[in-house]
Amino acid sequence: MEVKILDDKKNRLIIEVKDADHTLCNAMKAELLEDKHVKIATYSIKHPQISQPQMIVETDGDESPRNALINAVQRLQKINAKFKKEFNSGIR
Repeated sequence: MEVKILDDKKNRLIIEVKDADHTLCNAMKAELLEDKHVKIATYSIKHPQISQPQMIVETDGDESPRNALINAVQRLQKINAKFKKEFNSGIR
């Protein structure tokens, strides 16, 4: 997955996530909003067939938007690993 930084300021980050869809973007948005320093977490997909999602993250300044995004990704990875483990153990 390719991520392109469109705007990177102290409290605001806008990225484009190539080949992502609503599934990933909604998960990221929800996880970002769990962070007490994140004030805005949203995304837009102008046209699902021809445009790439753009995600906007704004923080209160006590944490950088980049760090908030990295932390959210790491939390989602842990959640996914736990789900995979529990799912696989339930199948046997």
